[in-house]
Amino acid sequence: MKKHIVCFGDSNTHGYCAEPFDCADGGDRFNEEERWTCLLGQLLGPDYLVLEEGLGGRTTVFSDPLTEGLCGIDVIFPVLMSHKPVDLLILMLGTNDTKERFGCSAECISQGMERLIAKARSVECWKNGIPNILVISPPHILDGLYDGPFGGTMGAGCPEKSRGLARFYREAAQRRGCAFLDAEGIAEFNHTDCMHLTGKGHRALAEKLAQLVPGLVKYDE
Repeated sequence: MKKHIVCFGDSNTHGYCAEPFDCADGGDRFNEEERWTCLLGQLLGPDYLVLEEGLGGRTTVFSDPLTEGLCGIDVIFPVLMSHKPVDLLILMLGTNDTKERFGCSAECISQGMERLIAKARSVECWKNGIPNILVISPPHILDGLYDGPFGGTMGAGCPEKSRGLARFYREAAQRRGCAFLDAEGIAEFNHTDCMHLTGKGHRALAEKLAQLVPGLVKYDE
């Protein structure tokens, strides 16, 4: 059986494209030759199955009063069980948690991530029964957010909270025995909505993960 790599995230895992000129199909979602999840599968090769579990607006643990089904902790159990056995879970969330309506600081958001990690570790889905999780702190939301299409719905304080996530995520990952990657400086956000990956950003993230993942799933069979 191939090694199952589950990628659980938000619109940046789903592949939302804010700039149609940046997408080969000219649409609002990068295609299978462009998304970081698909590129990662190509780079890792035939021994791996990279599974996309991205949903626009998803949070770690916060229920959005405006849109149903976005709370990650509510669905992590069935997601993981549906892909059993799981060799590695990649968590990349937090961008949506910075929304003003949730009223959370960066540290509070990291507590949500830690709860999500704990829930994922408790699911009986893991290869050899050993939880294996990589936490990714997303790139920083750019200050131009408020001039873009999502500035009003995201609300105040998002870039500032986004910049504070990596420190707390790193500490949470260490406490829970997870690997950690800070995507800031690796993958870039666009300058149109300031919170979604460019095509270049998707490829850069895939290339970095292709270097990391084999070492994270290396164990005695």
